Amino acid sequence: MSTHRGILAIWNRCKPGKEQDYETWYQTEHLDERLSIAGFRRGRRYESIARHDGYFTYYETDSPDVLTSNAYLQRVNHPTPMTARIMSETFTDMSRTVCKRTFMLGHMHGVFAATLQLPHLPDKTWLGTWAKKVMGDASIARIEGWEAVGERLDMSVEARLRGGDDRIETCLFVETLREAECLKALEHLTSELGHANATTDVYRLLCDLTSQGNGMK
Repeated sequence: MSTHRGILAIWNRCKPGKEQDYETWYQTEHLDERLSIAGFRRGRRYESIARHDGYFTYYETDSPDVLTSNAYLQRVNHPTPMTARIMSETFTDMSRTVCKRTFMLGHMHGVFAATLQLPHLPDKTWLGTWAKKVMGDASIARIEGWEAVGERLDMSVEARLRGGDDRIETCLFVETLREAECLKALEHLTSELGHANATTDVYRLLCDLTSQGNGMK
């Protein structure tokens, strides 16, 4: 599996009363639409365990270039009627960043995920040592480091419908098997890295979709 995959990292909230429309859109249209684009490999959706309206979604692509390809730009500049309505009426507090995955430790996926939006990523060797010493070999499924890459300056139609998006510099992504392990990992990392004011949260997996057209199951 390639380390330098593209990652589209998205954090957002859903307006109160719009939850059913939001879920219907994702589950019946949007995930399938995005995963049908050439170069998209996987989409994973999460909800915050702390706040009912907080969501985190990421897409894995063959490379960051997929997220500025003509095929992808055609989609974000020509949204379906349902997408246009959801983008303009449902999304709030949107953060969206095209990233490259610069390192990965572990090859499993877990049910819980912690995200730490940081000014820079910690050292991969230090993280490997930390994971074994503090958490134990079996509790962490995967650790990934994501770094923002340059994007086209023009705003897509979808972004304009949302009113514009925030952006991150880097993200440390940690998946665990259990909620308590994820909370512990986040607490230790925040303390060890000295980023007490970093934007962090813990999420529970909602669903996962892989691209059948790329031979994945």
